[in-house]
Parts: sequence; structure tokens; C-alpha cells
Amino acid sequence: MKKLSYILLAALSLASCKRDTLDLVPQTNQSSATFFKNAAEYNQVLTGAYTNLRGIAFMGIYMDEMRSDNTFFTLYSADRGTSTSAEAYAEFIDNNISSQEPNSPGNRYGNDYSGIATVNTVLTRLAKSSLAQADKDQISGEALFLRAFYYYDLVQHYGGVPLQLEEVTDISGAFLPRNSADDVYAQVVKDLTAAIPLLPVAKTFPQTGRATQGAAKVLLAYAYMSKPTKEYDKAEAALLDVTKMSYSLLPDYASVFDPNNKNNQESIFEVQYKIGNDNQQSDFIWRFIPKTTNTEFILGLHGTNARGSLSSGGWNVPTQEMVDSYEPGDLRLPASIAVAEGTVASEVLTTTAVKSPVNYKPTPGLGYYYFIKKYLHPPYQVEYNTNDNWPVFRYSGALLLLAECLVDEGKSGEALTYLNQVRKRAGLPDLAQATKQNVSDEMRHELAFENHRWTDLVRNNMAIDVLNAKGVRLKALYGFLLPSTFNVTPNRLIYAIPFRELQINNKLTQNPGY
Repeated sequence: MKKLSYILLAALSLASCKRDTLDLVPQTNQSSATFFKNAAEYNQVLTGAYTNLRGIAFMGIYMDEMRSDNTFFTLYSADRGTSTSAEAYAEFIDNNISSQEPNSPGNRYGNDYSGIATVNTVLTRLAKSSLAQADKDQISGEALFLRAFYYYDLVQHYGGVPLQLEEVTDISGAFLPRNSADDVYAQVVKDLTAAIPLLPVAKTFPQTGRATQGAAKVLLAYAYMSKPTKEYDKAEAALLDVTKMSYSLLPDYASVFDPNNKNNQESIFEVQYKIGNDNQQSDFIWRFIPKTTNTEFILGLHGTNARGSLSSGGWNVPTQEMVDSYEPGDLRLPASIAVAEGTVASEVLTTTAVKSPVNYKPTPGLGYYYFIKKYLHPPYQVEYNTNDNWPVFRYSGALLLLAECLVDEGKSGEALTYLNQVRKRAGLPDLAQATKQNVSDEMRHELAFENHRWTDLVRNNMAIDVLNAKGVRLKALYGFLLPSTFNVTPNRLIYAIPFRELQINNKLTQNPGY
């Protein structure tokens, strides 16, 4: 995980794209010295920076969803290799060594800097180019958005990090000390403020998958509401702008996640995947269902997910508390979660039924596992090869973020409209009052399993109490959890800087508690 490699080489992994559609299929590898001759080549490199979003989505499963109270994992006694690193994140016993395995979620740090290196190369060279102004505006708008996105991800998960803002061409510029969290948030705001007037407003759907003003304004609102000194008034203004755009809620919650509805009118930004044989596919559902001898019962295709690694099943398993937390009649529960039931031998399930979690009663003599259903869209043709995109920002999430912002400003009455708008689609009655707690609860269920819950809890100062309570519940259920697990303190609200980064860059310092 050598940052110098990210900085000097990331931009050389190029992907081609049509200007109107984001196509992440790589076509060639070329030297940066012979590239950047025209707008098409700049866009090829820019497209390469979008591919790092996939790593964020993957690693968020372990670091944002399993870290939260939404999900946990199924322990398989044979999986004591790379799996233990991912388990450590969910148990709050991770450290700066946990990220060393190649497939570990800890690679998030390097993945972010890889995307940053690519856009820095684009921005540095674009400033010296003779491209038409319209092309410069389009390219720089997207590049600035992506840089802001990756730095926001870094500051959320690691605190203050080095601000690399130029293309690095030699070692002397590669290794910088850490900036403060305030510095990083300020740069995120600066990049987004510059990007927004250069980005298009989404007016037709499905969208292309590229950055838009709506995506930038939602990210800007998150930054204003997450930084040490909150600026709720500015976040409110950004989110109100989003409500005046062309986004709307789809009538049916489950249809939002259907691959046939990619980049739909509710989608503000999502990570792009494509089924096929060019390594652009997603595979979430194969990891989310339990390890089973007969995947065809759930997925419509026989394959093996009973393997000992992060590629196995049994990850990101909804907790019983999560299932029980849905209000009666919430249509999102059966759309988001299902139950696989069957016989269990050597910890592996032979599935005999897939049932709804609504009022579920276990069948005597059979085992059962909850699993995330919202990314289940069979039948499939090839194992670990699915067409699902990963949602990042949705209009319903923007409405609830606006409700949260208004409550924090003391405008609960105004928040109620946006809160109840989302509840209505879920089949729930209107609430009479908007509070910090019920807005948080609504966000939990609306955005369940989309990698928001952990950072939502941190932003609302709820993480320590909620996750320590989760630990108490799980320790009562699972004897394998050691006393040292789930000791959630303020130091655990961010992750350790990976050990290798400290070895490579002696100007870095470790986060407290690690």
C-alpha cells in the first residue's frame, strides 16, 4: 500500500468513456507523457478516477455498515485467515495492522489517495492545456467533485490527513505531514464550491452516472454538518436547492434498487457497475447471503459462496435488533431483508425456504439467517457477477438530511414535511413532531445497508452509546466475543492510519488510541 505508487501510477490506468455515458471498461494503458492531448483523453483519465468509488463501496460494507448497529457477521470457524481483519472492524478491536491483508477493508486509505492522485494529475495538466473552455469546465467540475468526495471519505474515517493538491512528479513532493480535520473539511468545501457552477443539473433520467450539481450539493451539505464547527444554515441552503431540482421519490421503495432502474429519478449519485466479462461487475449479494450449499435456491444459479475469505457468504448480516426496530407496517422491511431457512451442517446452510422477516417465527429443527435483500435481483448467469449499482446519495436521503439539519437549527416544524414525505412512501403514518431521534431512526431504515449508518451515528454524537449497547447484546449471544471487544470510546470514532503508510512516510503520526 505504497502511497508513492498511488500518486505516480494511478493516473496511468486509463479507462475510455463516451461523453454522455460513464463507461468504466478499461481499454489501454499508456504513458502519461504521451497522453493528455485532447478532451477525450482527459476524460479517459477522469473516468479512471471514478473506478475508485467501487473500492469505497466495498470497504464501506465492513467499515460503515458492520461497524454500526445495523449488521454483524456470521462466524465460521474455518475462516481464520483474511476474514479476521474484517471481523475486527465490526468488533472494535481493529488496529493499524488490521489493514495489511491485500483484501482487507483497511485498503480504503490507499484507495482514496489513488483517486486523488488521478484527479490531481488531471487538474494540474488541465490548467496548462489549450482545451476549449467548455471542455475545461466539464473536466475540472467532475475532477473537483471527485477530489472532494475522496477527501471527505478520508476525513470521516481517519481524521486529518495530508492534503495532496498537485500532481506529484518526484519523491520530494510525495510525503507530506497531516493536515488538521478542519483543513481537510475546508478543502472539501472549497473544491465543491468551485465545482458546482461547472457541473450539470440532472434533468433527464436515467442519468449518465457522472457527477452533477445535485450530488455536489448533497456532499457539500454533509461536509457542513460533519465538520467540527457546523454550518447548518449553509447546509440547509444547499439541500433546499436540491429539492428544487428534478429529483423525486419513486412510488415503490424496492424498485429504487432494481438494476433496470439504474440512475433513476430518485438517484442523485451511485457507483456504476456492469454485468459481463470485463471485470466491471458487482457481487454484493453473493457475500450477503449465508454460506450455502445450494445458492440456486436464493440466487437462481448454482455456485459456491462457502469459501474461506471475504468472498464468502455470511457478511453484513442484519441483527435481530435491526429487524425488530422497524415499525409495524414499514414496507421497507420486507424489501430490505429476507430470511434463509434450512438445515445446517458444518456451519453451512442447505436452504429450503426464503421467507419474509415480517412476523417471522423460526421453524423448529431448522436453522435460519437474515440477509440483505435489497440487492437481490436474480436470476444470474455467472457466479459473483451481478449488475447492481451501489447507491451513494438518494433523494430520500437528501430529504432526511434536510430534516436533520432543520431540527439541529431549531426548526422542527419545517423538518416535519420532509420527514413525513419519506415515511408516506414507506407506508407509515405521519409523525406529529420531528426530533433528532426520530429523524435518525428514519434515516436508519430508509438508508439501511447503503453504508451510511456508522457516519450518521458519529455525526449525531450517538455512536458511542449505540455501539456499546450493541456490544452488550451481542456478547450475551456469542461466546466468541472477547471482553476487549466493543469498548467504544471517542478514539474509536475514527480508524487507525494503516501501519505501512507510517512506515513509508515518517511525517505521519498515528491517531490516538492506536
